[in-house]
Amino acid sequence: MNMAKRMPPEVLDYLRSMGKAYGKMGGKKSAQNLTPEERSARAKKASIAAAQKRTAERLAREATGKPGKKPIKQKGPRP
Repeated sequence: MNMAKRMPPEVLDYLRSMGKAYGKMGGKKSAQNLTPEERSARAKKASIAAAQKRTAERLAREATGKPGKKPIKQKGPRP
C-alpha cells in the first residue's frame, strides 16, 4: 500500500526555489566545515569509487569484445 501524500503546488514551488538558490552551496559549505583529515577521507573515497567504476566499465567492454579506447603505446628503447 502506497501512503504517499501529495504536497500542495505552492509548497513544491517554494522548495524548488530554495533548492535552486542554495543547492549549489552544499559541497563548498560542507568542505569548509570539514577538517583536513575528513576532506582527505572524502576525496579518497571518491577517488576509489571512480577507479572502481572505470575498472567495471573496462571489464564490461573487454567481455563484450567491443573496442574502446586505443591502448597507450609503451615507450621503450628504440632499436
